[in-house]
Amino acid sequence: MTPPKSRARRLTRRTVSTAAAAVAVLGALSVPPAHADAVPQAPVFRDGFGLTQVADGSVVRSGTDFTLTVTSAEVAGPHRIRVFLPSGYADDPDRRWPVTYFLHGGPGTVDDAAGVPALRSEEMITVVPDGGRKGWYADWVMRNTALGAANWETFHLDQVVPFIDANLRTAPDRDHRAVSGLSMGGSGALHYAEARPDLFGHVAALSGGLDFSMAEVRAAVLATELNLPGAWCALGSGTPGSCADYGPYVDSDAIFGSPYPVFDADRVWKAYDPAAPTNLSRLAGTAVTLYTGDNDLIEGYTARAARTVASRLKQLGVPSRLVDYGNGASLDPACTGNHSYTCWAPAFADWVPRLTAAFASAS
Repeated sequence: MTPPKSRARRLTRRTVSTAAAAVAVLGALSVPPAHADAVPQAPVFRDGFGLTQVADGSVVRSGTDFTLTVTSAEVAGPHRIRVFLPSGYADDPDRRWPVTYFLHGGPGTVDDAAGVPALRSEEMITVVPDGGRKGWYADWVMRNTALGAANWETFHLDQVVPFIDANLRTAPDRDHRAVSGLSMGGSGALHYAEARPDLFGHVAALSGGLDFSMAEVRAAVLATELNLPGAWCALGSGTPGSCADYGPYVDSDAIFGSPYPVFDADRVWKAYDPAAPTNLSRLAGTAVTLYTGDNDLIEGYTARAARTVASRLKQLGVPSRLVDYGNGASLDPACTGNHSYTCWAPAFADWVPRLTAAFASAS
């Protein structure tokens, strides 16, 4: 039973201060795309698996860095997929390559991946699908919001993954496929690895809102649904045009249903929760890596969540690697342990060589 809307409004007022601090768990900073090559070329893709390419919707920066625009009945509107290929992809037409999927944070875009140089690897393909400003990598409970269809999980796992395998020379097995993400995408990556262990043999979650039982994480989701971050920023020190925009207002129950733990009203939250032991147990046989700082308010929340996940995995007998870099000194001189690409880029620089070594050993 969902409490009356008046109670929901009271909850929103009570949690605004918490959500205002927690919402940056979602944040991912956009980075301009690389300068285009003089004579760009890219592989030709064919429609399929429910995806239709938008005519003139491609952006080709080079033969190894391009973006497709597709439509799907699962998510309203056109959505982009950015791809990084190894420079040697075209040289050996018989070679198949491992693939890493990168899930951006909110309200980020596929171009955020340009801020992570390690993702442009010579040993693997990187695919960056649009996750929406506040998609949360889930199939939404409500179907009639201002955003229309929002089945993000189905779009990614049942459409994008097979679409990529059909159009690129991938090694289409779990041992050669990874999913990674940061902030909102960190929780999405861990959830996808749990939901589809047949697809992903490797997962990395960076600074993610991993524990959906935490009030701060639920408050952050609520804030994005209501597009409160932009309002707080505008009322504070944010300058015009600098405040995050999480898109149109939608109901506070739109994504996961009611967040209230009353009469099991929050059952969808609990079923999705990447930190739930039942879900974590599905990671047996999956290489799990967690990264977090602990030197600002937001990373304090992500550190709590990451430590909870690592502890529960240990209790379940599932190996994992937790890189808790605190103030950032142990990770990189530019990292101060905060919620930004100054830490996420070096974290990926640490993870990608380990991942490519694991890919190679699985061949």
